[in-house]
Amino acid sequence: MAEADGQSYIDYDTFLDPDFSPTAFANSLVIATNNPSDTPTDLSTPLSRVLYDIQEIDTHIHTLSTNSAIPLLTHTRDQADAGQFILSEVEEQVARLTDGYQRLQKEVIQRYEEADQVRIAVERLWDTVRIGRSVARCLSLGRQLETQMAEVAGNGGFDTKKKEDHRAMTRSSHTLLTIRHLLSQSGQGEEGEHLSKINLITYLQNSVLTPSETSLRNRAQQMIREFSMSSLAPSSGAPATYAQSEETKSRTTSALLTLQILNPRLLVAALQAYLRTSLTSSLASITRALGNLSTLERTLLEVSARCQNIVALGSLLDTIKPPPGAPSASSDELEEQVGNLLEPLLAALDTSSLPSFFWRSLAEGLAPRVRDLMSKGGVSARALKTQKERVKNSIRECVLRGSQSPDGIKGRAGAWEREAAVMIGSVVGSLGK
Repeated sequence: MAEADGQSYIDYDTFLDPDFSPTAFANSLVIATNNPSDTPTDLSTPLSRVLYDIQEIDTHIHTLSTNSAIPLLTHTRDQADAGQFILSEVEEQVARLTDGYQRLQKEVIQRYEEADQVRIAVERLWDTVRIGRSVARCLSLGRQLETQMAEVAGNGGFDTKKKEDHRAMTRSSHTLLTIRHLLSQSGQGEEGEHLSKINLITYLQNSVLTPSETSLRNRAQQMIREFSMSSLAPSSGAPATYAQSEETKSRTTSALLTLQILNPRLLVAALQAYLRTSLTSSLASITRALGNLSTLERTLLEVSARCQNIVALGSLLDTIKPPPGAPSASSDELEEQVGNLLEPLLAALDTSSLPSFFWRSLAEGLAPRVRDLMSKGGVSARALKTQKERVKNSIRECVLRGSQSPDGIKGRAGAWEREAAVMIGSVVGSLGK
């Protein structure tokens, strides 16, 4: 009756306790069914108790299962039917998704893959066309450069005996600058990308561009070294005609612009070399003339001619503006070249005037030479002392004459007494009284 009412003597709370320990429970049964003084310990009674409890639980489970069999079977059937219904619905949706994916793959994915293949082919073709255009442009510019270099040399070859067209030097320099700019655009998507990997372009650089640039640079530097406008030098012969003066200015202008286009640093270096050559020659010739005063007048006339050439060169530089598109110098002393080609040279020399720089530099180098000459003594030293006034007047006349512009060129007009005083002081100041 107790079982029918769902009651049981078994303490289910003990077994359902999360802290339940089988070892502790067995120990408590043994202690409850035995006295501490019993020897040996009786294990049959606690074991029977445990077996009876198990049988009781099994009977209880069987009773519950028998009484609830129909509801359990009904619930299980309902769950199985619901699962089967859901499975059929899911399979239908999966079939629709599979069909849709296959149609999508056929109509979109396959067409996309085909279109992507076409895109890749078109991109490669476009890259090929772009490279071909760049190569064609480089070759065209190279052919143009060869023609211009032939004009520079005189209608073919580099024979300097033939008539030359110095104006073609500037055109050649611009062409070189254009090719150089094209080859420098080697970034991704730029016109010159991949050109460095083309063997034909490498051959063009080695066989045309580099030799042409070297030839232009050497020609321009030689023209600057040979620049002369003064007719004061005794060896100059008859004075140059107006046409000859204009031709000299035109040739020098082409040389100056060529170096400016190729590299402004080359221009400044060539002009500084021209000034150094004039200073070195003048210093050596004056030193020799002071040791032999019979040649002083002729020597000072040559020095005046060199200074007049420097005045003429400065006037020419002052009238020439940097050509558009030419590279600019990056050094600090050349950053201010904005007006004409004279400004960067003056900045590099740290002076305001080329004649002033010439006379002051010459005086600076001449003073120790005169002191050395006087320290040696002899006839030359005595002659210098006795003819001090003549030397003084000759040097002054040399400075004033050399600081004037040659005919046909508008030079700087003004007093040069300070430069004359510096030159006189460098010589007469070392002679003593």
